[in-house]
Amino acid sequence: MKTKGAISNFIEKYYLHFNSAALVDAAKGYEDQLNKGSKMLVSLAGAMSTAELGKIFAEMIRQDKVQIISCTGANLEEDIMNLVAHSHYKRVPNYRDLTPQQEWDLLEKGLNRVTDTCIPEEEAFRRLQEHIVKIWKDAEAAGERYLPHEYMYKMLLSGVLEEYYEIDLKDSWMYAAAEKNLPIVCPGWEDSTMGNIFASYVLKGELKASTMKSGIEYMTFLADWYTENSENGIGFFQIGGGIAGDFPICVVPMLYQDMERTDTPFWSYFCQISDSTTSYGSYSGAVPNEKITWGKLDIDTPKFIIESDATIVAPLIFAYLLDM
Repeated sequence: MKTKGAISNFIEKYYLHFNSAALVDAAKGYEDQLNKGSKMLVSLAGAMSTAELGKIFAEMIRQDKVQIISCTGANLEEDIMNLVAHSHYKRVPNYRDLTPQQEWDLLEKGLNRVTDTCIPEEEAFRRLQEHIVKIWKDAEAAGERYLPHEYMYKMLLSGVLEEYYEIDLKDSWMYAAAEKNLPIVCPGWEDSTMGNIFASYVLKGELKASTMKSGIEYMTFLADWYTENSENGIGFFQIGGGIAGDFPICVVPMLYQDMERTDTPFWSYFCQISDSTTSYGSYSGAVPNEKITWGKLDIDTPKFIIESDATIVAPLIFAYLLDM
């Protein structure tokens, strides 16, 4: 067993109560899952790729600390955008003070703001569009269909983007995932920038909608993967809320109730990092125990909720798992 590093020792010594204690408990619970042979799903919501989580998440992938990912279309594409256009991003630390006119000025400069960071439209969106559209059209011409992330993997592994790289390749989690052909589930991909671009080509009659595999096909893919990999349990580590978490966690009750496979095991671990406060009718703000009533978690499933900023919490948990 590796010796823990300075970051791990620091949080074990000083993170003793409240959300900090939950962070340590969740990290140890995650490690316990891996040590007993369980696999782990990590879900990425929000703008974690633009927050450059890839700088540590890519190493999690390389060291086999995550076996499947569920993410939004934004996270799928924004890690690659950061890879090819990093120097063109603009940080706006005073984003809370911007007037509507200043926001409009950013738009006119082709800078789309995500909290304190602006993504450059020309260098990021259009740079990817040029290459991904060719891959979509080539697939259609060959009578082939793929899932959204599979097209992204093809683009990354083809080398067509190499001339644009602006960060160390080891800091791209999508490239690390592509190298391993890691399973990805990307529900609701249509609402991403690349999803919108694909839809525009369908509207123009240049692509067929069927060239892109659907969300239902993602669910059936996940159902097969879960069935084949749940012998020692599969944990669920949720960063943020939304569809990236809602979609994959439902595979268990679907298999158990709708497919009547009553031997389907529940998720063997659950942790959510969220700053969504507990509130009426909120999924992201629901406490983990509510998931028991939906047939997702068992009574004894280790459950953790860390009410904090995921950009602070996730790197610390990953550092603990990587013995940093």
